Amino acid sequence: MFSQQSPFIQKAPSVTWVMMLVMAALVPGIIAYIFLFGFGVLLNITIAIITAVIAEYFILKIRNLPVKLFITDGSAVVAASLLALSIPSIAPWWIIVIGTLFTIIVAKHMYGGLGSNLFNPAMVGYAVLLISFPAIMTKWPLPISHLLDFNIGQQMETFFYGTKSLIDSVSSATPLDYIKTQIFLNKPFELNFTKGMPLNSYFNASIIISFCFLIGGIFMWIKKIITWHLPVTFLLSLILISAVFWIIDPSRYLSPLTHLVSGGTLLCAFFIITDPVSGPTTPKGKIFFAFGVALLVYLIRVFGGYPEGIAFAVILMNICVPLIDSLTQPRVFGHE
Repeated sequence: MFSQQSPFIQKAPSVTWVMMLVMAALVPGIIAYIFLFGFGVLLNITIAIITAVIAEYFILKIRNLPVKLFITDGSAVVAASLLALSIPSIAPWWIIVIGTLFTIIVAKHMYGGLGSNLFNPAMVGYAVLLISFPAIMTKWPLPISHLLDFNIGQQMETFFYGTKSLIDSVSSATPLDYIKTQIFLNKPFELNFTKGMPLNSYFNASIIISFCFLIGGIFMWIKKIITWHLPVTFLLSLILISAVFWIIDPSRYLSPLTHLVSGGTLLCAFFIITDPVSGPTTPKGKIFFAFGVALLVYLIRVFGGYPEGIAFAVILMNICVPLIDSLTQPRVFGHE
């Protein structure tokens, strides 16, 4: 008598469709990155995707898995893109290749492939690069410098050979790295043109990029790819934690707004910690997980040895996911 399905029977979207939506959500942020930091960002993404697809192909062959089914699901492309967006646009090509190989081979397939990886693959690749090549990974060109001082020939030489010495007006440590140094030396800092370092340029660029990732995150929430629990809890927790320290001593600690738009905060909130495989599955678990990531991000940024703590915070909390899920499982109906 009824020809339509009941409203509670729904066909789950395919992995390929979900990954396509995630890539679509990344587009505004990618466009902003390219405009602000040059076409090197696009080169990074292209090299990362090519490396990821090739690595995925050979691993699937070795594991005797259906290549077409898994290589077209889009998961490798998304992981490679997230890694590439975390790497400076002036990084040489081999940096992207090494990081992507770790992402696909070690973090993804050595743990069983899609659906079985314990850690967020992109963050593992990024952490390996940050530990192995800290000097390269903490050097970004000044925003829009590619339109002024940094010509195409110079950027191509840097990309292919990685031996070009970039002058201070083109490349510098990130604001988080600079501020970490100032705090370590017990010196005050300013988000201004201090010692010739235009921190305002980085700060303004971070606001634009963060806004673009926010748009992408809202798009995924509307499409029901993600829920509010992880991004909202992470952002609110980071704001609250940073506000406490900032109120205590604003000359030594950054304001909540600066932490909100610095580094990859918005990218982490909507695209990193929302990974359904390496993250928790219960609503309460997502809240605890996001708070833990926010706390660790702040502690590493301010008191740790690295200027950015997102990758390490996510990996450390990935370890806790089985425990978080076991402690936050809802009570089964009919059982006390």
